[in-house]
Amino acid sequence: MGVDLDGRFPRRAFLGGAAAAGLATVTRRVRAAAPGGSLQAGEGVVDITPPLGIELGGFHRAPGNERRVRSIRQPTSTRALVLRHQDVSAAIVSVEVAAIGREMARRIQRSASEQTGIPAENIRLCATHTHSMPAFCFLRQWGAIPVEYMAAVEEKIVQAIKLAQQDLGPVELRVGASRASGANHNRTTKDFKTDESFDAASTEDDRWLDTMVHVLHFQRPGPRRDLLWYHFSAHPVCHADEAAGPDWTGTVAERLLASHQLQASFLQGHAGDVNPGDGDPWRGDIDKTTRGVYDAVCRALDQTQPIREDALRIQTAPFQVPYDLPRFQAWLSAYRDDPSKCDRGPWVDAGFAADWFQANRDRNLQTTHLPITLASMRIGEVGLLFHPAELYSYYGLAIRRGSPFDHTLVIGYTDDIIGYVTDPRAYEAGEYAAITVPKILDLPPFTPDAAAGMTTAAIALLQGLGGRAGAS
Repeated sequence: MGVDLDGRFPRRAFLGGAAAAGLATVTRRVRAAAPGGSLQAGEGVVDITPPLGIELGGFHRAPGNERRVRSIRQPTSTRALVLRHQDVSAAIVSVEVAAIGREMARRIQRSASEQTGIPAENIRLCATHTHSMPAFCFLRQWGAIPVEYMAAVEEKIVQAIKLAQQDLGPVELRVGASRASGANHNRTTKDFKTDESFDAASTEDDRWLDTMVHVLHFQRPGPRRDLLWYHFSAHPVCHADEAAGPDWTGTVAERLLASHQLQASFLQGHAGDVNPGDGDPWRGDIDKTTRGVYDAVCRALDQTQPIREDALRIQTAPFQVPYDLPRFQAWLSAYRDDPSKCDRGPWVDAGFAADWFQANRDRNLQTTHLPITLASMRIGEVGLLFHPAELYSYYGLAIRRGSPFDHTLVIGYTDDIIGYVTDPRAYEAGEYAAITVPKILDLPPFTPDAAAGMTTAAIALLQGLGGRAGAS
């Protein structure tokens, strides 16, 4: 199937091996505004800089050698955007932490809904996934949950949503996009292709990279400051020490505030196989990454175009991510047969492997799927797709390809964290993302075609919101 004459991709759903099983579980709840009327937006920002001494998430440390906050590199924040169009309201929250667990997200959604009237299902909580902050979910030997700090952050997220609601006012939404050269790379291979060559014939047989930066510039009349939200795909892992902060997103924000007087809020993309920088060093150089993303945001701001603000629609759907239970049972058997061989590689180390086995030896194998929530939002001609995974780049690009919107943002780490959702090749090669990370999160591995099914369901959810064919 070729591209349309104007260069946009045709409207077609991605078809994957798990499509039938995944889509069979989809039911929809829709809140829609009638066309016409003006869009309103407001923003609330609350500091969540952590106390010293609590554990940081994102890198392995064996018990007794935990990675803790020893200093503060930069302050961290939770940033809420509340949108209203006629009788529909929604909130998108960018939280500068490594991860937010499902139960924490539900508590925040319920509390924020009770205090603001925004429906809980219309509130999205998006972690930036910085590895220089704690994670609020179980991670085996990758950083313990700081319970008291987590409770404080929950209250501050609700506070940010309330402040954003109080800040509501008319806006004109302008959208722009630009590629960030040298700001990210596919960390799984040097032989990857980029979004510039991604078309209707592209498949998961190749490894991909999305270099696009999208900006949403909410221009507001009068004394209210303009709002800037941007989207890009790259792990924030330039720093691996014990100083807390937002990583490269914080330095980009500092530069944008100095040059444009805009307080930038970041939404993470499909970063499952993506590190910052050009690959030298592998974890990402802070200066090169900052320069690449900052320059792309500036170009995108210079090229923004106003969009129609004729609708705000939100739609959610459950999806069942299938477990690969035969593979999981093989792991259990391997440990039972000879624990001494389970002390490195995909087992991390002997202590990690023993802890995993004790926690999983009696797991109920009748539970065959992990329930998650997919969510989509339409802001005029912009489509947003939210999911809780660390998605490999191909699938994020495939969702954008199948979207009916001129501009589509695929946002990960939302309302939960389920780990990597990879391509089949990752399982064949025994990659960390497919084989080790499930043990860290205490989940069975997913099936190799889980990403294909989730992608199909995500596209269907976006198509249910309407829009016009396009890909940017």
